[in-house]
Amino acid sequence: MLPTGGFPETNQHRERAMKLNRTPLLLMGIAMQINFSYAEELPRITMRQFGVTAARQEVMLYSLVNAKGSLLEITNYGGIITRLLVPDRDGKSSDVVLGFNTLEEYLKDSPYFGCLVGRYGNRIANGQFVLEGKKYELAKNNEPGGMPCHLHGGNVGFDKVVWNATPVIENKIAGLKLAYLSRDGEEGYPGNLAVEVSYWWTNEDELKIEYRATTDKATPVNLSHHSYFHLKGEGSGDILDHVLMINAEKYTPVNQGLIPTGELAEVKGTPFDFSRPTAIGARIEEKHQQLQYGLGYDHNWVLKKRARALELAATVYEPSSGRVLEVWTTEPGLQFYSGNFLDGHLSGKSGKPHQFRHGFCLETQHFPDSPNQPQFPNVILKPGEKYESTTIYKFTSRKQ
Repeated sequence: MLPTGGFPETNQHRERAMKLNRTPLLLMGIAMQINFSYAEELPRITMRQFGVTAARQEVMLYSLVNAKGSLLEITNYGGIITRLLVPDRDGKSSDVVLGFNTLEEYLKDSPYFGCLVGRYGNRIANGQFVLEGKKYELAKNNEPGGMPCHLHGGNVGFDKVVWNATPVIENKIAGLKLAYLSRDGEEGYPGNLAVEVSYWWTNEDELKIEYRATTDKATPVNLSHHSYFHLKGEGSGDILDHVLMINAEKYTPVNQGLIPTGELAEVKGTPFDFSRPTAIGARIEEKHQQLQYGLGYDHNWVLKKRARALELAATVYEPSSGRVLEVWTTEPGLQFYSGNFLDGHLSGKSGKPHQFRHGFCLETQHFPDSPNQPQFPNVILKPGEKYESTTIYKFTSRKQ
């Protein structure tokens, strides 16, 4: 856990904790008693059926409550985070992620709300790459600027499969461990890829995501998480007043198909300079070719960090609520997406439509199209190697 932030323990917390010497972990309606000390609140997990897929696979919804009472809900369909409630500066909790109330809505039409993306998150040019002398053809499921590409793992990526889920409480922290075996040839990728993703909802309001994978054949791997955030609360309008800092001096410009050109461009003097805290909307309407290609921000920033070190990548501050989001990662890149393709045809949990720029994504990652751009950090996982990556989304609040 990170040393920063956290909310002070309240008298109500202490009084309630003194009455408890155990807490239930509710799984499939069976209460299991876990002993802890008198001096603190206790995390808990419950689960219920969320629905059934067209293939008659049962899907569950897991509710993780940490010692502060903050709620995280995850379904094993796509590893989707459906709800995340954290307090503002006055202690009032709101749901800060976009999504739906029912599985049916996710199955019908979702712009990757809250999901795990893979086997390769982001875009691969022309839906193809060459590896060890062999050309692989992938689904072309995205066409920005009229240029077909492969996006987020294909037609049935990791966001559209049912994962094996194991709810756990370890070291007094609630978690959900997800596992999935992506078979050789699935969506055109080589190798049997065994993937494990662990969500941890810490008592400091940190969403910690640990990714692990192994393969029996060389294959590109780039796993990420795709929550759309709104720190005022879902359904509260656009996100242009959120103040963003990205710890980067360079980004990867794209062509009209949103594929990186291979250049690492300086952000200084451009609308892409978030090295100092800047409102998302401050320069988003400037006449800049890169903004025109993405209808706003939909680009990868080259993080200023040590290789494989867990370091601060970005912070976001929402002035009216006081909520702060910190993003820490071991990844070399960060995709900042300002919700430019939300168009109001989908309605969220509050019943309000998800309109243009009503949410933002901060996707930790390796760079887009890396299988075709050898000068970018390596994304090829080989037999005998272990893919390991960690990202933390930490929520705090700030006084005015």
